[in-house]
Amino acid sequence: MRVMSQVAMVMNLDKCIGCHTCSVTCKQTWTNRDGVEYVWFNNVETKPGTGYPRGYEDQDRWHGGWELDRKGRLRLRSGGRLRRLASIFANPDLPGLDDYYEPATYDFDQLISAPANSPHIPVARPKSAITGKDMKITWGPNWDDDLGGSPQIASKDPNLASMVDKVQLSFEQTFMFHLPRICEHCLNPACVSACPSSAMYKRVEDGIVLVDQDACRGWRMCVSACPYKKVYVNHQTGKAEKCTFCFPRIEAGQPTVCAETCVGRLRYIGLVLYDADAVEAAASVEDPKDLLDAQRDVFLDPTDPEVVAAARAAGIAEDWIDAARRSPIWKLIQKFKVALPLHLEYRTMPMVWYVPPLSPVLDVTTELGKDDADADDVFHTIASLRIPLEYLASLFSAGDVDVVAGVLMKLAAMRSHMRRRTLDGDVDQALLDQVGYTAEDVEELYRLLAIAKMEDRYVIPAAHKEDAAEMASWASGCSLDNPGGPGMSAASTRGGPVSVPLQVRRPS
Repeated sequence: MRVMSQVAMVMNLDKCIGCHTCSVTCKQTWTNRDGVEYVWFNNVETKPGTGYPRGYEDQDRWHGGWELDRKGRLRLRSGGRLRRLASIFANPDLPGLDDYYEPATYDFDQLISAPANSPHIPVARPKSAITGKDMKITWGPNWDDDLGGSPQIASKDPNLASMVDKVQLSFEQTFMFHLPRICEHCLNPACVSACPSSAMYKRVEDGIVLVDQDACRGWRMCVSACPYKKVYVNHQTGKAEKCTFCFPRIEAGQPTVCAETCVGRLRYIGLVLYDADAVEAAASVEDPKDLLDAQRDVFLDPTDPEVVAAARAAGIAEDWIDAARRSPIWKLIQKFKVALPLHLEYRTMPMVWYVPPLSPVLDVTTELGKDDADADDVFHTIASLRIPLEYLASLFSAGDVDVVAGVLMKLAAMRSHMRRRTLDGDVDQALLDQVGYTAEDVEELYRLLAIAKMEDRYVIPAAHKEDAAEMASWASGCSLDNPGGPGMSAASTRGGPVSVPLQVRRPS
């Protein structure tokens, strides 16, 4: 057993209102620079929809993530070393700008300098942020937002590709929901394995996946290998960039920008301890539906004396071990088992998990004339909503409908129990027995999901000053830490010097 620590995130989708505040604040913090106009480290998608970039979940097209070979061994879907070497100068599996979108700005000078006596109302026309020419806006990173569930968008969703037209129509009449996405900072990251220059790496102390800008040579194999398409290329520098999990803030014990500014308070951040020696075996299980249990088995119980002793022997500090004990991530994933990973069938073992949405099920329960606070009515509705459960299962459980139904039943039982206890003051033990909870478990889960304070949602231990020198050496190339960043000087860029250079703090 080789104990390591990983910073992870859980998002409660019932609370996401699609306001895109997380996306905007992330954009202003990390990608408000030349060369990354089209890049969104954090984006919010509307499901069903095609996502950003369009159709990123179609791995038959993009060949991202891992698969098993004939001998049951892991290999990249993008091919072995020889195939990747053969296509290193002409990668066929790269999304184009049309798959993302062409970023635009507006010619506001037209509004200011238009003649006062002009008979025409001045208009700020859109101009391409790439070419500077006039353009027509036809797509964007959140284009699905107003069209989610519509035939124009839903029919192109890769998760609905195996469903017949009748199923699609039934699903469109059921519900849609918002899905915030960041880099998954996987335990088994395909991007790291695919990088020919070893510029992509996973930090030892907290598992955050970063890019060494000095080592990056712009081969773009990381973009192809990432099945979530959360690695981008800066078109000014030709180097890869990605979500950093706001590591300077994490090192200071602060939450990520997207989490701290989240209006719905749906994000949870904390530590988990895991057995690094068990990762490969867990990612190699044959049946994709067994991957969820396999990944959960990799996580270690921070209250187990044997695990604690092994963590200490591995050099994990006491306050980090204590943070793992108090971690909301551990509770949601392991104790209550209501959080699920996104597309675990990619075999990257993602570390951003989701609590699937229950609210649409309650809406349908009400529409059927039933009581959305009655667990039996909700349970029957969940069981009858085969189509949306299949869709949720395609996202969060490799198609295993029973897993998603079990989580939704736990959430429904929690709401029913809290309402009954509040109104009548009693406990329906039979209801709790159905989901395997005690009254104390349900009330703890309710506090965590509904009314948790900031210190309960974010349990992040600060980095240790005694490790600062070593961590600084690891981070020396993973950030744009000189003015304008590597390769972004006036002499080396096509568009001149960067007006808003990104500066990254060193650990203090």
